Formats: sequence, C-alpha cells, structure tokens
Amino acid sequence: MLTATGATKRFGNFIAVDRVDFAVSRNEAVGIVGPNGAGKTTLLNLLAGTYPLSAGSVSLDGLDVSRTDAAARCRMGIGRSHQVPRPFVDMTVFENVFVAASSGGSCTRAEGYKASIASLDLCGMLSNANRTAATLGLLDRKRLELARALATNPKVLLLDEIGAGLTDAEASELVTIILQLRATGITIVWIEHILHVLLQVIDRLVCMDSGVVIAQGKPEEALAHPAVIEAYLGSGVA
Repeated sequence: MLTATGATKRFGNFIAVDRVDFAVSRNEAVGIVGPNGAGKTTLLNLLAGTYPLSAGSVSLDGLDVSRTDAAARCRMGIGRSHQVPRPFVDMTVFENVFVAASSGGSCTRAEGYKASIASLDLCGMLSNANRTAATLGLLDRKRLELARALATNPKVLLLDEIGAGLTDAEASELVTIILQLRATGITIVWIEHILHVLLQVIDRLVCMDSGVVIAQGKPEEALAHPAVIEAYLGSGVA
C-alpha cells in the first residue's frame, strides 16, 4: 500500500533518515519506535510529503508520489495526525473536521458533511461538535486531530505519537478508537513512545536509531534484537 525505497533526508550535513526501505501492506498496522532523534517523525514526514526527499522514492498503491506534495498525497489517500494538535481554535469542532473533509477529502459539500459527522461519531466527539476547539482539553484535542485525519477518507493513516501527554486511561480510550478503525480496513503506520499502547494494535514493529532501521518484524522478535536493546538501554545491559 505505502512503500519507501532508499528514503533519505538531509538537513545540511546532518542525515536524519539514511536510505530507509519501508513498506506497509493493505490492512496492516505497523508501529515505528526508537529513541529521540532516531528519525521516526522525519520518516513519517517523507511518507506524507511534508518534507521533500533528498534521495529515494515513495509510492502509494503502486504509484510513485515522490514529487507529489502533502496536500495532493492527502487527496490521494494518505491521512495523518500530528504529535501536537493544532486545531483552528476559533472554529467549532465540527468546522475543524469539515475543513479537513472538504479540502483534503476531495468531496462535495454534502459528502463532506456526512464524512465529518461519521468521523466525529467514531472518535467520540459528536457531542462536542458545536464547541470551539479552544475549549478542549488534551484528550479531546487528540480525538479532534484523529477525526480530522479520518475525514479525509484515507487509505493509509499516519499517526505521530497520538498518545503523547495522555494518562494510561486516556491512551486506552484512543486505542479503542484505533482498533475500531482497524476493523474498517484502514492501513495504519503509528509512531509511539508508549509501547504497551502500541502493542495492542500493531501487527509488525519497525525499530529505528540514528536515521536507520535496526530491526523489524513481529513485535516480540524486534524488541529482543540486540541492536534494539543497545539503542534503548545501552551496551552495558546483560
């Protein structure tokens, strides 16, 4: 469904992502983990089109989108959330989602209205539809961020630390929503530091460090890889 081949991103002399090969299949959920600065969010930005590639390629459903910008990729089926939600604070919750549906979802006004209602309902935000986004707490802002991404009708959903800053109970509420999404057939790529939350959803784990993939596979196998143990805990761990 979504593939990166030799994906590389340089910022001056600094290589943030170094020749990474990555793929997620249709209906699969893949988690990406690694220490701070490992290149996880940069890779997500390359997949979404937020950053241009320095080298390599990205394809969606077999179509090369390497030179396609983020807005066009969104309309083609790549939806994403951001670690820090930045809603239009003076607009209502519904208006925030409707903007995403009508601009990112390439749909008519009537279709955008229906998509917005469906996304808000799935994310447990329908009762807050007429509140201004400025009045929302962190959990509801995360829910709104997810609803905006869903309203674009994505084939692939990219999640960037959606559990960051939440309590375990709040993160569990989001897991319930994301599991419901999985049941609809959406393909998911999820960066998350809260590992026990991530493991409730994913089929496969990709571990990164210093801009490269150091291990991947079934979660328990990837986490047991010596390079992953060293990256997380240091070489002195027995």
